[in-house]
Amino acid sequence: MNSRTAAVIDEIGRHREQFERWCRSLSEEELGRPVPDSNWRVQDFISHLATIDTTVSVWFAAIADGSGLESAMEGHPDEGKAGEGERFEIDTWNDAQVAERRDWSLDQIFAEATQTRVAIVRQLTRLGDTELDSTIQFGGDSKRAASAIKLIDYLTGWAKHDPIHVNDMIRALPERRQDADVSSWLDDPEVGGIARGYAKAMGWEKD
Repeated sequence: MNSRTAAVIDEIGRHREQFERWCRSLSEEELGRPVPDSNWRVQDFISHLATIDTTVSVWFAAIADGSGLESAMEGHPDEGKAGEGERFEIDTWNDAQVAERRDWSLDQIFAEATQTRVAIVRQLTRLGDTELDSTIQFGGDSKRAASAIKLIDYLTGWAKHDPIHVNDMIRALPERRQDADVSSWLDDPEVGGIARGYAKAMGWEKD
């Protein structure tokens, strides 16, 4: 396996283990709290992190296959459901996935997360230097504009997806900011920088 790809896989594995442990320390009341400036509850962000790998796995597979797909939104298994003449919107898809899992337990959510993560790691192992050093087109979403970026740079940020969303979750759980896991994540300069960029894009006040 490519050493840079292996480093990404190691990092997402470490964050996911830490993330699951922290999430399971939350009470039902904490999991059910609405997140300010969001339509999601705390637990909904956990569901999102379990399901988004489905989209990203399709994208990584396309890159590994050399099929030239430009973004995670193209070639998505649900793309055809957008309707004739309509563009598939990843944010709409994310909202639908979260809504379907509103009554799920953490055991169900993390069981799904394990399955989707296995699939995405399988695709990551196929990426070598040629793919990692290529420029890909990130399609953008509600928090980020579309942009051209080197794949390895995208993966370096994506590897921190779990702690980046802890930054969202902690908006509803300010008393948890000093938890050891949370502090280690949010004090990471890269996580903090991405979180500040999100806050600016969404018009949130910086906590």
